[in-house]
Amino acid sequence: MKKQSNFPDKWLPSAKKEIEALGWDHPDVIIFSGDAYVDHPSFGPAVIGRIIEDEGFRIAIVPQPNWKDDLRDFKKLGRPKYFFGVTAGNMDSMVNHYTAARRLRSDDAYTPGGKAGFRPDYPTIVYTKILKELFPDVPVLAGGIEASMRRLTHYDYWKDKLEPSILLSSGADMLIYGMGEQPVREVIRLLKKGVPFSSLKTVPQTVVAISKNEKLPHQKLWKDIILHSYEKCLGDKKLFTENFLNFEKESNKIEAARLTEPSGESVVIVNPPFPPTDEAEADRSFDLPYMYLPHPRYYKKGPIPAYEMIKFSVNIHRGCFGGCSFCAIAAHQGKQIVSRSEKSILSEIDKISQLPDFKGYLSDLGGPSANMFRMKGKNMDLCGKCSRPSCIWPGVCPNLNTSHKELTELYKKVNSLPRIKKAFIGSGIRYDLLLPEWNKNAGRSENEYLDELIKNHVSGRLKVAPEHTSPFVLSLMRKFPFEIFRKLKKRFDGITGREGLKYEIIPYFISSHPGCTDKDMQDLSNEVKSLGIRPEQVQDFTPTPMTFSTHIYYTGFDPYSGKKVYVARKPEDKKRQKEYFFWYKAGTRLPETSYRGKRNRS
Repeated sequence: MKKQSNFPDKWLPSAKKEIEALGWDHPDVIIFSGDAYVDHPSFGPAVIGRIIEDEGFRIAIVPQPNWKDDLRDFKKLGRPKYFFGVTAGNMDSMVNHYTAARRLRSDDAYTPGGKAGFRPDYPTIVYTKILKELFPDVPVLAGGIEASMRRLTHYDYWKDKLEPSILLSSGADMLIYGMGEQPVREVIRLLKKGVPFSSLKTVPQTVVAISKNEKLPHQKLWKDIILHSYEKCLGDKKLFTENFLNFEKESNKIEAARLTEPSGESVVIVNPPFPPTDEAEADRSFDLPYMYLPHPRYYKKGPIPAYEMIKFSVNIHRGCFGGCSFCAIAAHQGKQIVSRSEKSILSEIDKISQLPDFKGYLSDLGGPSANMFRMKGKNMDLCGKCSRPSCIWPGVCPNLNTSHKELTELYKKVNSLPRIKKAFIGSGIRYDLLLPEWNKNAGRSENEYLDELIKNHVSGRLKVAPEHTSPFVLSLMRKFPFEIFRKLKKRFDGITGREGLKYEIIPYFISSHPGCTDKDMQDLSNEVKSLGIRPEQVQDFTPTPMTFSTHIYYTGFDPYSGKKVYVARKPEDKKRQKEYFFWYKAGTRLPETSYRGKRNRS
C-alpha cells in the first residue's frame, strides 16, 4: 500500500509521538475502537473523530488496543480533558467473531491482513471496564452498533440469555445510539459551555442511568413510557415482549417517547432521538477532511478487507424503511431516509478518483438499500407519529413517494464523469419498489430505473434478496411474496435478452429463520431448482439483539399476535435446513423429507 500524496497529511493522532508533533499537552477526547483506524466516512470511529475535531476539540483514536497485556495501550495517551469514547467498531463484535453456529471465525475484515484476535468479545464492555479501572474519574461515552442495539434489556444469542442494558454491564457514563453526529455535537457544545458531563441527562439520542431513588430528569416536552424491569423480564417472556413492542414502536417514530427501564439499583433512561438530519447536515458529515485511506501505521501490515471492499464506493443516503424483521438498520440508522446533495456526492467521487490505484470503476453508489435515495413521505406530518416498522410492508404506504427519477439521473451523471468508466451498484436493490404488482405507484420512473440499472450498472450479476419462498416465513420476515421475484426475473431476462447481455440474477436466501421448517426448505429448494437457479448467496439465520426475528427466536411466539412459532434452535436442525440450499453440489446428500417443525399458520 502506497501513501497517497494528493491529500493533506492530516490524520487524527493515534500515538503519543503524533500528539507531541501537534504540540498538544493532552487530547480533549480519546476514542478506543475495536476496528483498525481507517479515515473514511464509511467507518464510524473516523466519522465521530472528525465530528469532534470539527467542533474544535482535540481528538485522538486508539485502534484495537491490546487488552491482554499490561494495558499500556490504554495508558499511552494519558487522561483526556473531557471524556473517553468507546466503540466496538463498524460491526457487532459477536457477529464479527462467530458464525450462526457459534463457531469462532478465523478472520476479521476490520483488521490488517484480515487477522483474527485483535479485539475481545464485547469490546464495549471490556474497554470501558479497563478505562474505569485506570481512570475512574474520567467519563466514558459508548457508541456504535454493538452498544446501540444493546441499549435496553436484550436477548444475547451467544450467551443464550437475557442481558441488561450494556450501559450497566460496561459501567459507561453515557451511551449514544444510532447515527452519532447530532448527539455528539450536542454533548461537545454543552461541555464547551462548562456543563459537567455528569449533568448531561437529557441530551436526545443518548442513554443514561440514574439511581432508582432519583427523580427522572425534567423534560416537559417528552412523553414517558415506563418499561418492565430487567428482573421481571428474566422471569416472564410476556413482560419482555411488552417491552419489545414499546421499543420497536417508539424506535420507528420521528416523535418518540422517552423510555425508562428499572434494572437492579438503577433506572436506564433512553432519551428520544433527534429528528433525522437534513441534507445540509448529512453533507457536512460526509464533507469532513477524511483521508480515504487506512492510517500509515498499517502500510506494511497487509490490506484491511473491509476497506478494500468499500474504498471505491460512495454512500448516497442513510436509513431504510424496508423494516425487515431480522435487520437492525432501522433501529440503528432510522426508518427515515437521509440523502446527500448531488454536489456532496460528486465531490466525494472526485476525491476517490484521485486515489492511487483507482482505475475508473466505482464499486457501489448506494446505501443500506440502493434505491431509496430522496424517498420520503409526501406529507411528513403524517410520518411524524407513524410507528409502522416498514413503509412498504404489508403494502406500500400511499403517503410514500417512491419516484426513482432523481436516482436514475444521478446514475447517468456519475457514469458521464470524465474519470469514471462505470459506476456499479453493489448495495441491495429493493425490487418490490420497482414492480406495480407490489408497488401500485410504480410507473415510468421505476421502469427507467430498472432499465438503466441493468444496462449500465451491473457487473454481470445482479444480487437481490427474496430471502425465502414460503408465504408464512416471508410474512414473519416482513417481506413480499416470492412471486414478485419471479416477476423481476422475467423483466431481468427480457432486458438482458434485448440488450444481448449475458448477465445473471443471484437471489439471497436465509435458512432457519423463525417459522421456517424442513418442509419450507424443501419447497424453497424445489422452487429455485425450477427457475434454474443454484443458490450461492445464502445465510443461516443469526439472532442479533433487539430485532423482531430475534425476539421470536427467544420467546417462541409472534409478539404482535401472541401465536406460537416454530424455531429451529438445535445446531443439527439449523445445519440440516442450510443443506437444502446445496442440492446441486456433487456429493451433497440432502436431508430426508422430515416435515420437522409444527407451527400455527392461522
